Amino acid sequence: MSKRVEEPTGQLTEAIEDFAEHQLLVRGRSAATVKGYRSDLRDLARSVPDFASFDLNALRAWLGEAVAQGKSRATLARRTAAARAFSTWAVREGHLQADVAARLVSPKVGKHLPKVLAATEAGELVGNAASHDEVHFLRDSAMLELLYATGMRVAELVGLDVGDLDLHRRTALVTGKGNKQRVVPFGDAASNALATWIEKGRLQLAGDTDAVFVGTRGARIDQRQVRRVVEKAAQITGATGLTPHGLRHTAATHLLEGGADLRVVQELLGHSSLQTTQVYTHVSAKRLKDVYSRAHPRA
Repeated sequence: MSKRVEEPTGQLTEAIEDFAEHQLLVRGRSAATVKGYRSDLRDLARSVPDFASFDLNALRAWLGEAVAQGKSRATLARRTAAARAFSTWAVREGHLQADVAARLVSPKVGKHLPKVLAATEAGELVGNAASHDEVHFLRDSAMLELLYATGMRVAELVGLDVGDLDLHRRTALVTGKGNKQRVVPFGDAASNALATWIEKGRLQLAGDTDAVFVGTRGARIDQRQVRRVVEKAAQITGATGLTPHGLRHTAATHLLEGGADLRVVQELLGHSSLQTTQVYTHVSAKRLKDVYSRAHPRA
């Protein structure tokens, strides 16, 4: 029998609900961001139940516990952002006299370089859709081609409507984090795969929806289905463990290795900070060193 997790109660828990509503309705944060903030802050409320105990030391101890639990860099960064945003809001609402989380920084943990496919492997993967019939093969191939061509996130892929695609110009209007829109280009391979899917496959599956990619029941495809498509294709290719995010890493790394400017890659990926994009320069440098070590006689 699994142990029941006690729900947090108290002054902070009540304030968190008000904060979440403010972030969603007033600040215009996405539902996913607010859900993450709310979850993190409710976790904090288990050890910091009221504003009297909401101080910098308590927040640092909370983040330290997350480090000890092996939480990812992304989780630690989100927790830090949630605490800082909540603290700023609490001052404005009169719950706190000072913004105690203003000096809170995300703990430094080991940065691991993302795994990327070689160009030949990526080329094989997009042709290795493990679909159970021709219609689904057309859909899955188009998804794989578009993910690799653009480096877009899975959530962005499933959110695409037919009207967002311009197959003549070979561009897609993508809605990213915070509902920010950007136009991303793609090449012949993705354009051909999309055209074939839309003209020959989509009409056989799609119900009353504008979605580019649909599931077996005709509604907009969900993110779990896309992940399964990528994972199955990766297994066939011999790249077991590759995820859609790994395919995004691969696309970005190949762009940089091909000579693309870092700021162009930042725009294509929809990164708000250039620092986020710079991790791919480290990946490219590591791959370059590996190639050098294997190829140069004096290495």
